Amino acid sequence: MSEPKKLYVKTYGCQMNVYDSERMVEALGSKGYVQTDTPDDADMILLNTCHIREKAAEKVYSELGRFRPLRDANPDLKIGVAGCVAQAEGEEIIRRQPMVDLVVGPQTYHRLPEMVDTLAEGGRALDTDFPEEDKFAHLPKTRKAPRGPTAFLTVQEGCDKFCAFCVVPYTRGAEVSRPVERLLHEAQDLVERGVREITLLGQNVNAYHGAGPDGTEWGLARLIRRMAEIDGLERIRFTTSHPNDMEDDLIAAHGDCAKLMPYLHLPVQSGSDRILKAMNRKHTAEHYIRLIARIREARPDLLLSGDFIVGFPGETEADFQATLDLVTTVGYGQAYSFKYSARPGTPAAERPGVDQTEADDRLQRLQALLSEQQRAEQDGMVGREVRVLFEKPGRMPGQMVGKSDYLHAVHVDGPETLRGQIAPVRITASASNSLAGMLI
Repeated sequence: MSEPKKLYVKTYGCQMNVYDSERMVEALGSKGYVQTDTPDDADMILLNTCHIREKAAEKVYSELGRFRPLRDANPDLKIGVAGCVAQAEGEEIIRRQPMVDLVVGPQTYHRLPEMVDTLAEGGRALDTDFPEEDKFAHLPKTRKAPRGPTAFLTVQEGCDKFCAFCVVPYTRGAEVSRPVERLLHEAQDLVERGVREITLLGQNVNAYHGAGPDGTEWGLARLIRRMAEIDGLERIRFTTSHPNDMEDDLIAAHGDCAKLMPYLHLPVQSGSDRILKAMNRKHTAEHYIRLIARIREARPDLLLSGDFIVGFPGETEADFQATLDLVTTVGYGQAYSFKYSARPGTPAAERPGVDQTEADDRLQRLQALLSEQQRAEQDGMVGREVRVLFEKPGRMPGQMVGKSDYLHAVHVDGPETLRGQIAPVRITASASNSLAGMLI
């Protein structure tokens, strides 16, 4: 029996890429590949890329350059680029970096086994189509290896929103929702392998409208309620959402579905209606604020997370102040903020930018406010009892780390047998990015 071939995968970007990388590993398992944690002795190196941030493609080329000594030492080493940079750059990757053997977009990685056959015949493989077939239907049907207590599950892909700053509609394609029965089967399989918490993923996950087993269209709330019936699945989360797709039944689910965790990531991007219009967000700041109030009415202890872009083309100090005002009004337990970076091919890329010194200053001021809110939220947890799903040992001997209902990292003194268990913890201290507690 031949030795298995080693596959090294490096994943960039969002949770959907983490999920995609897992599925690519499984797809290549049919060709005898097993995953390795280091590229040093790999038979194939696969970069699963993200195109959201500035100079994403250049960073990929730089990373590829670091693998040249490995290729020189092992001419049989195969190197591939997957994900959104692969979709955007296509043949340009092979032209600029001839040692790349394989380029595959995020909608065609189910074809990896056939692409590997092409490599075995001495050719190169490129596939950045948007195929009509459902890639998930062509991936391995069983996933038998044991899993950690948390997992991602992609339920929706693509985006029809066309925000002026975003490349996702061009790299991931139109919004598509996976059928309910396939998702339930995959969720059941994950639970049978040890998963206690599943995070449902989508570029606009709350735009999910999949075909149900009864022939009707199911929204995300109905899917969540059905998944909550799976014995052994204790926690459900979802990300990333769009304010315009937060329907009434999904708001209600935050209040009446016990397994749906009290954490919501709902990006707003700006507090200025003028900038929101320029971004093509199709909602106003007031609409967002009223929406948050309704969700918190359903789930008063909700921890809210968001995304913000500063320095968007045309943003004035008054526009930025409107963002600070919105943050102050809403209150965030967690948030991500970025300085605008032009993405080639998007409408905003052609517009004059904001002075970079001013954009840097605005980002620092926003992050200071968000950090203040995050710290206040964490400090407010001290003395409270939370339920923690323990995932791994901590940095100190005899310590275990897990996530609370609110997605806070929590560490306690306890045995490794806590791994995979949900236990009550009283929070005793708050640090910058984590909480300390004691088992109750």
